[in-house]
Amino acid sequence: MRLPVIMILLCLLLQVATDAYLFFIAWQRSRKLRAAKFQLWESAFFLVYIVVFLCLPRRGESDMMISISMWMLFVYLTVYAGKITFIIFDLLASLPLLWHKKRVRSVSVIGVVMGVCAFLLMWWGALVNRFRIDVNEVSVRIENLPAGFTGYRIAQISDLHLGTFGSDTTFVHKLVETVNGLHPDMVVFTGDIVNRRSEELRPFVSVLGRLEAKDGVFSILGNHDYGDYVDWDSPEEKELNMEQLMDMQLEMNWELLTNSSAVVYGDQAGDSIVIIGTENWGDAPFPTYGNLRTAYSTPADSAVKILLTHNPVHWQSEVAPVDSLKIDLTLSGHTHAMQIAVGRLSPASMRYETWGGMYDSPDGKRPLYVNIGAGAVGIPMRIGATPEITVFTLIPQKIR
Repeated sequence: MRLPVIMILLCLLLQVATDAYLFFIAWQRSRKLRAAKFQLWESAFFLVYIVVFLCLPRRGESDMMISISMWMLFVYLTVYAGKITFIIFDLLASLPLLWHKKRVRSVSVIGVVMGVCAFLLMWWGALVNRFRIDVNEVSVRIENLPAGFTGYRIAQISDLHLGTFGSDTTFVHKLVETVNGLHPDMVVFTGDIVNRRSEELRPFVSVLGRLEAKDGVFSILGNHDYGDYVDWDSPEEKELNMEQLMDMQLEMNWELLTNSSAVVYGDQAGDSIVIIGTENWGDAPFPTYGNLRTAYSTPADSAVKILLTHNPVHWQSEVAPVDSLKIDLTLSGHTHAMQIAVGRLSPASMRYETWGGMYDSPDGKRPLYVNIGAGAVGIPMRIGATPEITVFTLIPQKIR
């Protein structure tokens, strides 16, 4: 996506203000000009750096250029996160000057330490935490669950964004081995397997094809899977891109549900549950392709149903408020917890009411689980919001 002009100007103004402040204190507090000169040259370097970054093409370029842009942005953010952290503390240290008292130097020293910590934390999130896998076990109680599905285990993964890994399959191989080691009865993938183009999936086909589950792997599409982030030469080229994505998932032995559903039968005669998969149901600026009633024409019937829908906004808008629907569990992804989370605190909560974990409908009968994903997009970093595998165990709900 292209950055709005106003946002770019504000970021440039913040950068200039940040560097001007640092130059001023380097000039004022240093007994030598060396520190001030260094700050001046460093500021000039990063001003040219960000201008070069902003001039890079955003949609039609190669995947290599996307990767370069991503890491350029990340380097820039780590540097300025550290600078701004220091400035906040330094301003606090300077508050006594308003009352003609001395600056509290110890607070400025703490600011230096915290700025360095912010820099290192972001690089830790990129080089270490982004590859640590968290397995969450969740029990889900379902009314009228067929006896043969008691204890049934469903593993959910989401938002791989494979283009971010290039052709390095190391992490994805680890993810697959971890899922297989959990011995699920079914695996579901809830969208965004690529960043922009279907060809990003090609190096990972054989690895993802090794996912093992008794009842197979079901998947849906996310907003990144349609090629909407690329300026195609023709509609036919974009359509071919989609066909390639579907063909590769078929090659992986995944069943891609595109506004469709599948019945999974249990070991006992007559036992079954329905897996419904809608296409992306997006809030702006993401297009809406999904249609629940096309995917399953009678969502109010008595069958036990699990809905796969990429964006949890779909659940909020069309599932949770409708008492007549019998959707026993909805599984989504999309938010990534904005790749930053400390417990239940995440910047994602400022945009999404349902950004990670379990949520319930007003009547308590149509729960939603939002998986925070396994990959990264935009910035190759995860702080706290570690890559997630969720394992759901189905349990009969006792009827009072």
